[in-house]
Amino acid sequence: MPRLDHLSLPVHDWRKSRDWYKRNLDFDVEFEIPDRKTAAMRDVADLTIFLYEEDVIACPGISFTIQVDDVEAKHHELAAAGILFVHPPMKVFWGYGAELRDPNGYTLRLWDEKSMKEKA
Repeated sequence: MPRLDHLSLPVHDWRKSRDWYKRNLDFDVEFEIPDRKTAAMRDVADLTIFLYEEDVIACPGISFTIQVDDVEAKHHELAAAGILFVHPPMKVFWGYGAELRDPNGYTLRLWDEKSMKEKA
């Protein structure tokens, strides 16, 4: 069965983006290629995102939906760390969750299974 293995994402600053995804979303650094200004970041489901330094073009309509253990707790943690949200956890057209932007302007939607079942 096919499954998504990795994707490439242009970013303004590969080190800043690497650190942001590691610190805020617990992605692991799989490997780095400094001379190519690239960091490979892996999530717990083994999906790798290649963050590579390049011009970032606005992509309205493109979003990344990230499952977390507890969307309310993750929102509280990130908001307390100064991360700005588009909106806190709430019922929205795609279910129940929070929305924020990464340092490059990409839309990230956070959700968890329990809240999605109970509040969507």
